[in-house]
Amino acid sequence: MGKMISYQRPDGQSVDGYLAEPAQAAGAPGIVVIQEWWGLNDQIKGVADKLAAAGYRALVPDLYRGRSALEANEAQHLMEGLNFGDAAGQDVRGAVQHLKATGSRKTGVTGFCMGGALTLLSAVHVPESDAGVVWYGYPPLEYVDAAKIRAPLLAHWATDDAAFAYANVAKLEDKLRAAQVNFEFHSYDCKHAFANETADAKNLPFLKYDPKAAELAWQRTMAFFARNLR
Repeated sequence: MGKMISYQRPDGQSVDGYLAEPAQAAGAPGIVVIQEWWGLNDQIKGVADKLAAAGYRALVPDLYRGRSALEANEAQHLMEGLNFGDAAGQDVRGAVQHLKATGSRKTGVTGFCMGGALTLLSAVHVPESDAGVVWYGYPPLEYVDAAKIRAPLLAHWATDDAAFAYANVAKLEDKLRAAQVNFEFHSYDCKHAFANETADAKNLPFLKYDPKAAELAWQRTMAFFARNLR
């Protein structure tokens, strides 16, 4: 499976990350995977491993610098301490640049929950990205400068999402449409984190794994990445 590596941010600082590579890594397209608010844990490493098994070089930046959370209050604390602009414009951009510099001609970004919000910010702040897939998360919409988004976007939303109000998805759509962004939104009659197979174990009322919705969202994600990165 994958291994921990170190790479450079645009500002020269070093970041650790989990890199999972396919059997045929030479020239394979890249995908930067952005964690949920729990941190760089086994579940998000598993997402990278799944992408590697599908033929992508997947890199998960360690945004929390070695820390991770098991409880929601810890995760909230770590997330609130994160500088989102720095994470998108430096950690994620550096990861995209690293994959491109080491053989991936095209590289996309995907992220879940907090990572979904960062995927949207990365669409704005990482001009090197070739595609983005957002999973149930967005930043405050005033931070989404849609005019700067060049890469196509796919997004998966939960209609019963207590963490990210579904009502704002239509506002985000309006912003993207006004800027003529190439985007495709899908909604699922689910709760937050519906594609996280460990969601139910957290015993939180607003999280619920939905295997059927997760499978459909993954099929759409793989088709989208195949179209835009291969």
